[in-house]
Amino acid sequence: MDALLNAELLDSVLTAAGRPSAVAREEVRVWSMSGVERLTFSDGATAIFKYAKKPFDSEDQALRLAHTLGVPVPKVHASAVLDGWLGMLLEDLGAPIRDVDDLDGAAAAVVLHSTRRAASLPILDQEALRSLPGRALDHLARLRKAERWQDADDIEAALDRLAQAAEARSTEATVAPFGWVHSEFHPTSLHIGQRGWRLLDFARSFTGPGLLDLASWHGTLKEPDLVRLRVFLETYVAEGGTPDALAERGGLAAEKWALGWHRMWAVEWFMEQAIRWINDPATDPAYIKVVRRHLTDALRLLEV
Repeated sequence: MDALLNAELLDSVLTAAGRPSAVAREEVRVWSMSGVERLTFSDGATAIFKYAKKPFDSEDQALRLAHTLGVPVPKVHASAVLDGWLGMLLEDLGAPIRDVDDLDGAAAAVVLHSTRRAASLPILDQEALRSLPGRALDHLARLRKAERWQDADDIEAALDRLAQAAEARSTEATVAPFGWVHSEFHPTSLHIGQRGWRLLDFARSFTGPGLLDLASWHGTLKEPDLVRLRVFLETYVAEGGTPDALAERGGLAAEKWALGWHRMWAVEWFMEQAIRWINDPATDPAYIKVVRRHLTDALRLLEV
């Protein structure tokens, strides 16, 4: 983000919050599409300044809605939009008092998934789920039209196979838990502090199968672990989640269905980033590598 625009956005947010300029700014996490800073004011108070561009530019609305519906989230003190960038002044939760474990994740997921559905959130129902391979194929066509991803016949073939199987494998998508999905549900998105726990990072939340959150909890860097996810699903039920979380879907065990569709969801997202949000040919090798890995997992897990 341009430094001048960043400064103007911060000034707009501070003005909206009725706060003076910060005397210190500390980068917490910054990447090309968003960033997080800790601000310190002259009276010693602190706050978090988070900024992001599309498609992450409506997180302030999601956080305010989540708070209204009773989900523990950081308070939004103020927000502003400038030249397509969202800026938010958030409650500073401070340093966590301990690491997050699977029991914490399961309990937080139960609270989120039992929250009343929000009409303003995008919906990922069965129709939308089964459209994911086709959407990814559309992204691939646009990439090739731009003379990129030319050596990706294997990706096209895998997506074709998934598209043909999608209708059968996407059944029971709306079986409970179906509702508010965090979509970036990882241990780093759950903060446990002196005043309890808070969920962070609601920039891509939607209404859909809660099992996608549970499948994302352990990350995507390692081989999908069906046994580990099954145990996590059972922990989720034990913490008050619906027993339907353990039910078969699309002719598959819940854990296979969840991991398979989560990987397909990730493939479509990475390919959209490659052509739309990032749109930088220099990043193509990295994106192609991760798409191939997730497609291999999706084919195996969805038994295509």
